[in-house]
Amino acid sequence: MNWYLHVLKNYATFSGRARRKEYWMFFLISALISIVLTLLDILLGTYSVEYEAGLFSGLYSLLILIPSIAVVVRRLHDTDRSGWWILISLIPLIGVIVLFVFMCLDSQPGTNRFGVNPKEAASQTLPAVETDRFIS
Repeated sequence: MNWYLHVLKNYATFSGRARRKEYWMFFLISALISIVLTLLDILLGTYSVEYEAGLFSGLYSLLILIPSIAVVVRRLHDTDRSGWWILISLIPLIGVIVLFVFMCLDSQPGTNRFGVNPKEAASQTLPAVETDRFIS
């Protein structure tokens, strides 16, 4: 849940880098929330079969539109690609597959033109674990 909130706090930050975990956890939690809201729309009668959308799920989709685009751009930066690569998703089928592959790729090690590797930055801020106390 912290990854989801982290993306929402940086909702309009298109610079920097986002880890794979940050992107996929945001995607997973957003999908679960969308499913729950769609079920709620169906139960409350606010789901339109004609438009295949519901009131609550539609509002949620609008609310997370900018944060979703921002996290995709930061994820592309993490693989050392420009954020403009998001436009490849406009190509039917092939563009979505290519963008999916980019989202699955590992971070570029070290610092790239978009900033410091978030994996390395996170590992430097974590305290060292004492292994002696775990050995019996």
